[in-house]
Amino acid sequence: LVPGESGLGKSTLVNSLFLTDMYRDRKLLNAEERITQTVEITKHVVDIEEKGVKLRLTIVDTPGFGDAVNNTECWKPVADYIDQQFEQYFRDESGLNRKNIQDNRVHCCIYFISPFGHGLRPLDVEFMRALHQRVNIVPVLAKADTLTPSEMERMKNKIREEIDHYGIRIYQFPECDSDEDEEFKLQDQALKESIPFAVIGSNTVVEAKGRRVRGRLYPWGIVEVENPSHCDFVKLRTMLVRTHMQDLKDVTRETHYENYRTQCIQSMTRMVVKE
Repeated sequence: LVPGESGLGKSTLVNSLFLTDMYRDRKLLNAEERITQTVEITKHVVDIEEKGVKLRLTIVDTPGFGDAVNNTECWKPVADYIDQQFEQYFRDESGLNRKNIQDNRVHCCIYFISPFGHGLRPLDVEFMRALHQRVNIVPVLAKADTLTPSEMERMKNKIREEIDHYGIRIYQFPECDSDEDEEFKLQDQALKESIPFAVIGSNTVVEAKGRRVRGRLYPWGIVEVENPSHCDFVKLRTMLVRTHMQDLKDVTRETHYENYRTQCIQSMTRMVVKE
């Protein structure tokens, strides 16, 4: 799930993450159309291969999110969509054909935060607080190439402080087992310290020091998407499709879906008691 207002590079980042072009048929709206647009939910399915393992990912986009003059409760269509997937899974799980259940539950929400403010905006706080009990939220700082290294570090610290201040529960990386090798422990610690991931997206190949890399060409130099000293793109991708994909699914099943399932059973029990 990739919510965030228009102009933060969501489409470019998604295409960069999964080396695809999912939005080629999309109609771009002008400013006036965006202001009056309601939040929609659109789905794109992409097949990727990671170290010989084939994965089918469903990307859920939210065009219209945060673009109106009044964005009060613009998170509701997103929350409703997540709940609908839980409801469908609960029905299938309660049915007879349990072996062939299709899991469309949302396992991760990559929430895009604008780099042009001074931390979280009221909409960011409202959205994350409304959804943090439904889905694993992974905050990302969009368009990191608009910030200097010191500005980026200050912005990250400010966002972390505000997430803590407002009691927002983002995705928590699991603790490493004691028998994990040191390299994995260091990698895991680096991921934890990178939240919110500062990201840059680009599908353009440019020349940098004799190498062809994906990046952005500026008058002052080149920003490389996959250079860890330029941004956290590689860390985000590693976390999503290599190291923590299974944990995101496990937390969804054991925490978020279980909370929904418990509420359903309790409400059904209350209805029976009333009758």
